[in-house]
Amino acid sequence: MKIALIDDDKAIRDLYKKLISRNFSDNIVEIYEASNTKDGIELLKQEKPDLLVLDIDLGDGTGFDVLQAVKPYSFSLIFSTAFNDFAIKAIKFSALDYILKPVDEDEFCSAIEKAISMHEKSNLENQIKNFFDHYEKRNQTKKLVLKTVGEFNLVDITDIVYCQSDNSYTTFSFVNSEEIVVSKGMKEYEDILSEYNFFRPHASFLVNLNFVKKLDKSDGGYLILKNGKEIPVSQRKKARLIKILEEL
Repeated sequence: MKIALIDDDKAIRDLYKKLISRNFSDNIVEIYEASNTKDGIELLKQEKPDLLVLDIDLGDGTGFDVLQAVKPYSFSLIFSTAFNDFAIKAIKFSALDYILKPVDEDEFCSAIEKAISMHEKSNLENQIKNFFDHYEKRNQTKKLVLKTVGEFNLVDITDIVYCQSDNSYTTFSFVNSEEIVVSKGMKEYEDILSEYNFFRPHASFLVNLNFVKKLDKSDGGYLILKNGKEIPVSQRKKARLIKILEEL
């Protein structure tokens, strides 16, 4: 593989190269680097790398400027960023990979390993479009990317009725009774869906409160959804849930 590193911090680029050399010498054939958007765009057009590690904040612009200039994409992508809550939520909505600064070697290697093994490019343009829609708040109806083995699903958040956790898997249930199972835990989805009227009444469930019909307080407590599904409510979540439902 050929890998491109676009970051305005030379120390970060040197660290990436060191980690790649230490852990991926058998997989990475060539490493290219750039420190700004202008050089980054030229690098991508000329060298056509297989994998891009892209900083969000560059000295003369942003990583988004780079991406807008090099479509269609012929590479896999990993974002690199210092903590930016809004940007990270947009990245998660789009099922894109990212590395958080300061860099943790295990997390860096995990992201690179995933990119090498999956080497996915086919859906990158749709994922990045969805990212921009979230980051720039262009869409009123928000979309969520759900990736399964061999499938790429772009779904309306408003169509999700509830999610159910099974260890490291999450099942999404939709208003049309369709189900999609993804190999990610519920915690990540709780973080990004909480601002869209989703609530986690129980460790195993995340519910779109727009589909709640009533709260049955018997036997510990159950949410009854409009489709008849009963969702258990943990005792410690009950008071907060009642307050939220009263304010809807």
